[in-house]
Amino acid sequence: MACCCFMDLDAQDETCGICRMAFDGCCPDCKLPGDDCPLIWGACNHAFHLHCILKWVNSQTSQAHCPMCRREWQFKG
Repeated sequence: MACCCFMDLDAQDETCGICRMAFDGCCPDCKLPGDDCPLIWGACNHAFHLHCILKWVNSQTSQAHCPMCRREWQFKG
């Protein structure tokens, strides 16, 4: 897997495009927001919770694509 880039910048949207939970909260797999549930940006500049995008990428049967723009998924780094 490519290098992940954990960023503390504001996301363009306020919710994760996969789980639809707020970025200032946490993904459905986590109980508390914080460092264990960081935001991850793709090369396409779409942001997701770390756990959400990892599940998405691992669920793809072929080349992984961004769930928002369908470009080939690459971690921004």
